[in-house]
Amino acid sequence: MIESASVSAAPSAVAPEVPPVRKTGFWPHGWWNLMERRVGVLPVPVLVVLALVLTAFVVTGKFPASGRTPNDVCTMLAVLAVGGFACAELGKRLPVLKDIGGAAIFATFIPSCLSYYGLLPPVIVQTVADFTRATNFLYLFIACIIVGSILSMDRTVLIRGFLKIFVPLAAGSVAAALVGTAVGALLGLGAKNTFFYVVVPIMGGGVGEGAIPLSVGYAEILHLQPGDEFARVLPPVMFGSLTAILLAGTLNFIGKKFPHLTGEGRLQPGEHDELHPQQEEITGHMDVSHIAAGGSIAITLYLLGVAASTLPPETFRFPAPVVMLFIAVAVKLSFAVPPQLQQGAGVVYKFFRTAVTYPLLFAIGVALTPWDKLVAAFHPANLVTIVATVVTLMATGWCVGRRVNLYPIEAAIVNACHSGQGGTGDVAILTAANRMQIMPFAQIATRIGGAITVTLALIALKATS
Repeated sequence: MIESASVSAAPSAVAPEVPPVRKTGFWPHGWWNLMERRVGVLPVPVLVVLALVLTAFVVTGKFPASGRTPNDVCTMLAVLAVGGFACAELGKRLPVLKDIGGAAIFATFIPSCLSYYGLLPPVIVQTVADFTRATNFLYLFIACIIVGSILSMDRTVLIRGFLKIFVPLAAGSVAAALVGTAVGALLGLGAKNTFFYVVVPIMGGGVGEGAIPLSVGYAEILHLQPGDEFARVLPPVMFGSLTAILLAGTLNFIGKKFPHLTGEGRLQPGEHDELHPQQEEITGHMDVSHIAAGGSIAITLYLLGVAASTLPPETFRFPAPVVMLFIAVAVKLSFAVPPQLQQGAGVVYKFFRTAVTYPLLFAIGVALTPWDKLVAAFHPANLVTIVATVVTLMATGWCVGRRVNLYPIEAAIVNACHSGQGGTGDVAILTAANRMQIMPFAQIATRIGGAITVTLALIALKATS
């Protein structure tokens, strides 16, 4: 028998005296500390230099992104970064608003307001609008967010989540239509007018996929001008999205107070228990090439979605982001992408969520959010009806989501995206809620839910006219 002996620790050596740290002054350590103070991702000195340089360009009339080079990428990135992060920082620091999505609200609606009242230099407004429309980089953002979040998601959770999310979404849509129409009718707007011109636009999927096809369809059925119809359906879209942003930010605040109500971006309980380490473990080294490859996968799947969305028959076409979403799910479930590249796509997703969200919202505010249309919705009866519709949609998602074993806050936020301003609304709502990782489910609510809403609304209008 071998007797175990306790091993006593060796006496510690006497530590040598550490010489006193010499004061090095401001340079370089003081400067480094200043560089670590950031507004968004921008170090404060960098933000100041960029603001001064851009101001000088505007004052001297030598703005690089105007005239012959309207899409100067470096200049436009500087403009969007300074504007987006500065507005977001203001929203993060205001009492009350900072807890209910103030950063996303300010990054979107302050530039819209400043543009409308001429408080932004015209050259900035024009170049931002031209750049946003010409590059359409909103879809690059959505592609990287969707593909990165899907590829980094557990397969079992992905399948169950996609199947379950339709239940609170469908229930919320029906409840919101009934409650919104009833409230509008009680306030004197008329049941038919409320349903087709307030409730349906809110849940129609935004501007491009909702308000525009609705106005064209309404004009054709009723023999009216599409422009006039578009002016009627756009204000509810705008204010419905603003309401959803505010409520999503409020839900994020509630989730911090009551953690058992939220998965912090996970759709359903038990998600960590269902992971399969043997399938998801990252083997080998992940370097920059894996991250670049993950980004290329996102772009490839988006282009496949664009191509598939143009195939006949036209009746069964879906928007490119929806097709991309289902292709990404198929790629994930079929093990078509190795673990290192899945991890790379996840890093791309995190980069876009951190560095691109607020500059993108600034561009959306300047180029795609007409302030006058938003203000036009501020009629008391319209406001009450819009708020009642969005609240019902989200409250039903909360209750039904809980019944089907989804986290109620996440289910309510996904339903909120059904009342958003399309893809731009999804970005703002999920940013306010701090839950960008549920973008795939938000796209289902926005794109598929919106397409179904528009289709059924046009059929109903045709039948009742």
